[in-house]
This record gives sequence, C-alpha cells and structure tokens, in this order.
Amino acid sequence: MIPKGNLALDSDAEAGTVELAATPSTKEIRWRVWDLSAPALVEMMLNSLVGMADMMMVGRLGSAAIAAVGFTNQPVFFLLAIFRALNVGTTALIARFVGARRPDRANDTLRMGFAITLLLGILLSLFSYATAPMIIAALGAEEEVLPLGIAYMRLISLGMLFQAGSMALNSALRGAGDTKTPMTTNVTANIVNVVGNYILIYGHFGFPALGIRGAAMATNIARVLGCSMALYVVMRKNPIIRLSLAPPYRLDFGLLQRLIRIGLPAAGEQLVLRTGQILYLRIVAGLGTATVAAHQIGMNILSLSFMPGQAFAIAATTLVGQYLGSKRPDTAQKSALETRKLGMIVSCSVAVLLFFGGAQIARLYTDEMEVIAQTALVLKIIALIQPAQSTQFILAGGLRGAGDTRWPLVASFIGIWGVRVAVGYLLVAWFHLGLVGAWTGMALDQCTRSVLIWTRFKRGRWKSIAV
Repeated sequence: MIPKGNLALDSDAEAGTVELAATPSTKEIRWRVWDLSAPALVEMMLNSLVGMADMMMVGRLGSAAIAAVGFTNQPVFFLLAIFRALNVGTTALIARFVGARRPDRANDTLRMGFAITLLLGILLSLFSYATAPMIIAALGAEEEVLPLGIAYMRLISLGMLFQAGSMALNSALRGAGDTKTPMTTNVTANIVNVVGNYILIYGHFGFPALGIRGAAMATNIARVLGCSMALYVVMRKNPIIRLSLAPPYRLDFGLLQRLIRIGLPAAGEQLVLRTGQILYLRIVAGLGTATVAAHQIGMNILSLSFMPGQAFAIAATTLVGQYLGSKRPDTAQKSALETRKLGMIVSCSVAVLLFFGGAQIARLYTDEMEVIAQTALVLKIIALIQPAQSTQFILAGGLRGAGDTRWPLVASFIGIWGVRVAVGYLLVAWFHLGLVGAWTGMALDQCTRSVLIWTRFKRGRWKSIAV
C-alpha cells in the first residue's frame, strides 16, 4: 500500500508512469518528504559511519596512515565531482519527466547519463592512477606519508569506474522517486566494506595483513558490488525507470544539450568546491602530521554531519522537479520549505551530539592525545554551523531540482574561495591560529552560502526556469 500523497503508480504501472497527489496538504507533503528522505538519510548515515569505521581502522595504523587517506580523498573527490555534476542534470531531468508523465524520456535520460559516465569513468581512473605520485607530493605530504598516500590512491583509482556507475544509476532512481533502492544497494556494499576492512587491514581468516592497501581493496570490492546491484535493479526490477542496452544506439543531441545546460554550472560548482578544499588541505598540511590527522578526522565527522542536509536535499530536488514537471510551482516551493523545517530538526540534534561528545568521538579514531584535543575543538565548530549548513544544502537541492544550478555555483564560489580559503589562510598564516583558524574560515563559508541560497530561493525566480 502506497501512502496518500506519495509517488504512486497508476493503472499503467508497467509502462512506468506515475501519479502525484493533485493538491497535497502540508501533512501529505511532510509524509512525502519523510518517505523520500528517510531511506536516503539511512543510506548516507551508514555511508558516513562506514567511512568513520574505515578511518578508525586505519587510525590504528598511526597518524601517518590517517594523513595518507586524507591526502588521497580530496583529489579523488575532485575527480568524482565531474560525475556528481552530470548526476545533477540526470536527477533534475528525470524528475521533470516523471512529473510530466513521460517515462520514455526519463529512460532515455538514464541511458545517456550512464553511457557518458562509463566513458568518463575509464578515462579518469587511468588519469588518477598515473598521476598519483605527483598529486600526493603536490599536496604537501611529508616523507613518511608519501608512499602510503601513493599506494592508497592508486588502488582507489581502480574502483573509480564502479563508484561512478553506481552514482549515476542511484541518481536516476532518486529522480524517479525511488530512494529505497539506493539505500539497499549502498547499505549492502558498505557492510561488505567493513567486513573486508577487518579481514584485509589486519589479516584475519587466513588473509595477510595488508594495512592501508587492504582498506583500499575492501573499498573497491564494495564498489563493484554496489554498482552491480544498482545495475540489476534498473535493468530488471524497477517499475518506474528502466535501462535498456538493446539497439538502436543513437545520440540524442537535444537531450544532451539539456543535460549539459543543467550539469555545466553544477560542474563549475563542484570544481570550485573541490579545488577550494584541496587548497584548504594545503593550508593545514604545513601544520604537521598530527594536525593533519586531526583535520582529517574532523573532515570525516563533518561528512557525517552533512548527511541530514544532503538526505533532505535529495527529497527537495525530487519534489521540486516533479511538482514543476506537473505545473505546480507553489506546491514545489511549499515542499522545499517543509523539507527544510524537518531537516533542521535532525541537524540540530546532530549538533548537540558533536558539541558535547567531541572528545569521546575523537577517541574512537586514535589514542594520541594531541590529535584528540585538536579534533574536539574542531567538532565544536562543526556543531555551531549545523543550522546554516542544513539550510544551504536543502534549499540548494530545491534549486537544482528546478534546474537552477547557476546560483549554487555563485554561492559556492563566494563561500569557498572568498571566505573559506581566504579567511582560513589569513587566520593560519598571519594570525597563527592553527587548526582552529582554518576551521573558523570553513564555518564562515557555510554561513555565507546559507544566506546567499536562502535569498535566491525566496525570490522565486527558479519557478520559471525551463529545462
């Protein structure tokens, strides 16, 4: 039984068409928000918890191993940002087509997005593997960290194609209103990741202890599994959107242009975000291995605090796209604002945990007191920015669902480069405030982006954007 107000299949369900509630009440909108965001929240929280478990297991190998993972994550995230940008266009277009009752065009979008992802995935995997030594050295890794970082990045690069494929398929499913399948596939893959870490990092059940290389291998195994499961669903089981590999094979230039029009600003936003984060890491790198380790633990926990905002942002993207597709802009706005309210409740609960439990959380990663003390301070800063962070994530998700990807780019450029990097550098290099100075820049960045995104959303121009 499908709850009232949720995405419901009509009598032509096998064709993949959907029916939205005609005039949903506030209660019905909230039910849809929870129905879409709850699986995404569970999925993302478990993803982050697995990331934390990875870091905790690696942390037992020493602060150099933690720093090596940190130096690898940022350039890899930078490359994956290209796929995230493409996925923004895929999600927005599929949501529009589903809302407009055009499953054929939704399926065309999935097919094209997945094909482009595979091509780019192969090229970027090869590039990442070949340039790993130069990248890790350029980021300022110290001598003890450099070989670990190169080995880890090269192994992670081998699984990038499968991670990108999984991201593409899951973004299409979310645009169609299916957030449960991505949750199932990612949760299963992450369980395999944790078990693989236990076996391969430390050497259990007859396997050799591979250390940081074992962590990378476990991650790759999980990525292959996650991509395979998502591919099975879109080819065999999903009633709303399906991927066909049968001919004819043709390039739909009109659809490609629409994907580029939405995805290009999103790509610019990701470029700004990731280059800013790399420079941000470069600022911290000069403060020593222990500080880099504390910074990386903080970034790891920060990613966990992102999850409520990002999960509710998925709901906002899907709802705004579908309601605009069905010609109901006022309902689209109402759904985004209701999503923000619910997201704020969850994010503020996270803030309390991080503010008062920072030292205890840090001890899960390491027993080095210097690292624990610095991490605890960072977590207090993370706690204080939760309301602003949640607002900018969720309403930016709503804007992307409408196809307004340019304004999130502008907000990210101002926040990341104009505030986080500039202020962080000033507080570290000129005022010698160390890690606290760097993270103060990050906090001001989040607040700045929140104000800019909120202002854009309230003006309402996104309601009339054609995609």
